[in-house]
Order: sequence, then structure tokens, then C-alpha cells
Amino acid sequence: MKYPVVTLHRGKEESLKRFHPWVFSGAIRSIADNVEEGDTVSVVAADGTPLGTGHYQIGSIAVRILSDKDESIDAGFYRHRLSEALRLRRSLGLIRPDNDAYRLVHGEGDFLPGLIVDVYGRTAVLQAHSPGMHFARQMIAEALVALDGAEIENVYYKSETTLPYKASLDPQNQYIIGGFDSNVALENGLKFHVDWLKGQKTGFFVDQRDNRRLLESFSYGRRVLNMFCYTGGFSVYALRGQATEVHSVDSSAKAVALTEANVKLNFSDDAPHKSFAVDAFKFLADMPQDAYDLVILDPPAFAKHRGAIKNALRGYQRLNAKAMEKMPSGSVLFTFSCSQAISKEQFRLAVFSAAAQTGRRVRILHQLTQPADHPVNIYHPEGEYLKGLILYIE
Repeated sequence: MKYPVVTLHRGKEESLKRFHPWVFSGAIRSIADNVEEGDTVSVVAADGTPLGTGHYQIGSIAVRILSDKDESIDAGFYRHRLSEALRLRRSLGLIRPDNDAYRLVHGEGDFLPGLIVDVYGRTAVLQAHSPGMHFARQMIAEALVALDGAEIENVYYKSETTLPYKASLDPQNQYIIGGFDSNVALENGLKFHVDWLKGQKTGFFVDQRDNRRLLESFSYGRRVLNMFCYTGGFSVYALRGQATEVHSVDSSAKAVALTEANVKLNFSDDAPHKSFAVDAFKFLADMPQDAYDLVILDPPAFAKHRGAIKNALRGYQRLNAKAMEKMPSGSVLFTFSCSQAISKEQFRLAVFSAAAQTGRRVRILHQLTQPADHPVNIYHPEGEYLKGLILYIE
């Protein structure tokens, strides 16, 4: 074995044989004495059969499997995995003159559990969700700038809020390689300011790219309301789609300012757009009847863990009901959940309940998910987190 050994209880190796990338703490019989959080370990069955190599951490998910072989997790390993990830994005046509914003690494979906990398122009924003990836950050950053064809020059590390707080790692958000470059990224020919220094997540929600494009095709001649607008992505696409009026709402004044900056970046000062820094539920309660015939509901995660599911589902039902009861006949609702703990079926039931509560006749036009640069490992269905519906309201 190349690394300290983690031995499983008898019969607990079946999930790894089915290539699931997690080892839960309850499956472990013994851990080598010299193992510390973030170390690379070799995982073996009760009879000593090698099962894989991964990062160890304290908690329910005790090992995140990086390879189903007993192999070295070194610079060469990361170069290979990142090259494969880039090859997929190139094959998807995401790297082109009018589009330089994309997700390069999506954790388990790219066989690098615990790692997220989003690219904005020449800057990669690296986010670790495990101590092992935190300790490997310099090695990963060097592999990123060496990627042939990616043209990455700067790597910003942003993990202060994503690492387990009990690990006492004290991560610092900072540039690992390079420094500040232009913070304007291109998505399908539209320009966006990306605040990776202080913004949410890595600074921009690239996971809604395809859904924003679809919204554009629905926007012609419509009055659009974009709730929880954040950077105004849906608003900008709606304006390009020739909506007659676009209103953007977010409880954060900073988010509203960023939305306005992005609208100005793409359109003249007389674009039919207004923004409001106000609570979403208050705005929906106060807004006039039939004011908007296209509404986007893209709230932050209502449930970040399984214990919050019940309250989250009530929140989704309440939010969608408030929107539906104010929308005119013939209007369209784009509604989303980004809560990984909420299943597609649970979200759909919450929206169904909202429709039934309001007595509206509602048809599903599209069922939405995350884009192809957020791939789901077929052996790890938990990676499918973004759910959405496009509804026709009568």
C-alpha cells in the first residue's frame, strides 16, 4: 500500500465496488494510527483487498475516493484529471470567443470529490470542500496554469466558507498564482462582472447558463420579474430577448448594484430595467395583480442538510403560491431549487401543492437541470442538485 490504510467492516465494501466515491465513518473497522485529517489513505476490505485511494476526513463522510486503484495522488494525477475535465468542456463547445465562463471541475462529477473549479476568462477560482483538497491546493493551482488550451493565468483560492469548520484549517481567500485581472467574463456573448473576491460561491452562478438562454427565448414582448436576482443573469438575458420590461429583486443592496452594473455593461442607459432591494416575500405580497407575465424564482438553497427538508418544502410551496396567485392567464413561471437535499420529486410536489392551493391550471413546459459542465457521476446520483420547472399558468 502506498498510503496509511483504512480497513472496512466485512460487507461494507459493496458500495465501493459499485464505484460510489464516499466511505462513511460507520463502514470503517480500523484506521492506521498515523492518519491525520486531510491525509491520503488506501482503503481496503476486511480481507485486505484494495478498494481505492482517497482523502480522509473526520465526519460522516470519512473518505472521499479519488481512484479505485492503489495509486499515487500526486502532481501527475491532478494534471491528468484536470486535462480530462478540460477535454470534456472543449468537446461541449464551452470555450470559444463569446464564452469564457464555465465550470472546469465539478467534484465527484469529474472524479475529483471535494474540488470545485470555475473559470472566468484567464482566472480560475478554486474551491475546496475537503481538507485533502485544501492541502493539495498549490499542486492543483500549478496544474491549472499548465493546462494546454485553457489559457489560465491566475488562480484564486476561495474556501473560507466551504471547508469543515471543525477541521481548524483557517483557510485564507487569496491568489495562489497570479493576481487580479479583468473581472468581466463572457457568457453566450453577454458580459458579466464576476465578484470572486466577495461574491457568493465562486462569484457567479454558471450552473444557470443553459436555463438563462432558454429564458431569453421566452422573453419577447413580456414583462419580466427576476426574483433573487443576485448578479442579474436572468435579467440581462431577458433584455436581450426583447422583454418590454424587466424588474430585478434581491434583499441584498450589493446584489442589486451588481445587477445594475451588468445591465449597464450590456445595454444603454435607457434599457427597460428597474431593480429593487427588498425581501422577496414582501415584494410578492405587495406587487399588483397581473403586473408580470414572466416570473423567475431562483432562491438560495432553502435546505442545506436533510434536517431542513420539511421547512424548505413549505418555503418552496409558499413562494410559488405567492407568485402564481398574482400572475395573469397565459404567463410563464421559471421556478428552481438548488438544494441538494431536496429531490426532483419533492420539489415538483411542492410546486404542485402551490398550484393546487391557488386553484390555477398549470402545465409543465420544460423540466430543467444543471448544465453539462456540472456533470453527474452515474455512480453518485447525489451530484444532481439543480431542479427547475417552466410552467404555463392559465
